[in-house]
Amino acid sequence: MRRRMNRLSGIFLVFLWSLSLVPSLSAAPAPAATELPDPRAMTFSAPAFQPPKPERQVLSNGMILYLLEDRELPLIRMEVIVKTGSIYEPADKISLAGLTGAIMRTGGTKRHSGDEVDEIIDQMAADLSVGIGADAGGAWLDVLKKDFDAGLSLFADILMNPVFEEEKLQIAKNNAIEMIRRRNDRPSSIASREFNKQIYGADNPYGREATEETVRSIVRDDLVAFHRKYFAPNNIMIGVTGDFDKKEIVAKIENAFAGWKKKKIDFPKVPSVVERKDGGVYAIARPITQTQIRIGHLGIKQNNPDFFAVSILDDILGGGGLTSRLFSDVRTQRGLAYSVGSIFRPGNFERGVFIAYGETRVDTTHQAISTILDHIRKIRQEPVTDEELKRAKESFLNSFIFSFSSPAQIVSRKMSLEYYGLPSDFLERYRDNVAKVTQEDILRVAKKYLHPDRLVILAVGDDGKFDQPLSSLGKVTQIQLTP
Repeated sequence: MRRRMNRLSGIFLVFLWSLSLVPSLSAAPAPAATELPDPRAMTFSAPAFQPPKPERQVLSNGMILYLLEDRELPLIRMEVIVKTGSIYEPADKISLAGLTGAIMRTGGTKRHSGDEVDEIIDQMAADLSVGIGADAGGAWLDVLKKDFDAGLSLFADILMNPVFEEEKLQIAKNNAIEMIRRRNDRPSSIASREFNKQIYGADNPYGREATEETVRSIVRDDLVAFHRKYFAPNNIMIGVTGDFDKKEIVAKIENAFAGWKKKKIDFPKVPSVVERKDGGVYAIARPITQTQIRIGHLGIKQNNPDFFAVSILDDILGGGGLTSRLFSDVRTQRGLAYSVGSIFRPGNFERGVFIAYGETRVDTTHQAISTILDHIRKIRQEPVTDEELKRAKESFLNSFIFSFSSPAQIVSRKMSLEYYGLPSDFLERYRDNVAKVTQEDILRVAKKYLHPDRLVILAVGDDGKFDQPLSSLGKVTQIQLTP
């Protein structure tokens, strides 16, 4: 009881002491009011960009590994890049590369049928895919940490030992043929496909397209030979991110791919793209109410020293969305287009492309094209404004960091840099190079890389209802689509 009384007395004294402070606090002078700055005039330093660095290793069989641990979730992701692509497939077997990638995933292995592979993946709640594009192949595995050993075993089996079941190949070929038959259903697809052929050439691997004949000519032995030629450990990179121990997972990968021998691969020579000396006007007649517009020419490679200035140029012209010149004028001010913009897409092994695009009413087709052309000419004639340059650079710098929001993205980017022969510090220098771009740089690269006299102008629409004939823009060539 005595101890309790002492505690209560202590509490009471603290209470009296706190009351004694109240008058002194209430009597304290109020702090002087300070005027807050206008938020629109406030400036902030760029957020720090220090992404974690993946560890790079080369195994004895030549396989390159990128490893980056991420313990946040019990998941492991593997990404594979293979040096291959449709640019290496024979001209009479267009679609061979794509079919090879698809059937690697669905067509079974020496140990499992295609249906068994599906069941194993479903039981692990994993995600496993394979694909081959124009200048690279890829494979991806997302799996729970507890199922990693089984997932890795299946993943390695698919990469090394696909058997390309005939039934799965026939299903994929039928799907490809059906897509070819329907490819003229969408005007936007027609415009992009035919524009690409005009830029790269209908016979060049970057511009050619599959036909029913090229798909029908592909047989299982073609897939076996294509896989045998390009899939080897010294021709692939594997990136691994997730919850793992580096030393342990390297040993598991070496064991999974044990016996896979490296070999010399002779890559077919890919013909260079012949740049057009002149532009041209092309029309594809379709009975539709909205016209698809494509305007452009060959662009640059990503290793071009002017890549950063060209990127800012494109942002100001049409790549910057709502704030770009094309969107602000063609859509917002004039109401000519439902969608409009530009893309200065850099290439890697071959030059990329510059495209200005739009979708407009059939009776405003000529006006929309003329307005887009005016903006392409104007940006070559006078410097962009301070506000345009500031906004474009801030947009690039502030959004850049979000391209590396996960360890998987970081590893993927690092692998891509090595695959395409770009400097390993390309990303670290990216923001500094963008920050250095000046108005003079923009004007210089606009004059150097935008060529109004070489523009290919292509319109897919009901040309009999255009507001003016396209012939006022140059001699018009009508393109007849193949069924």
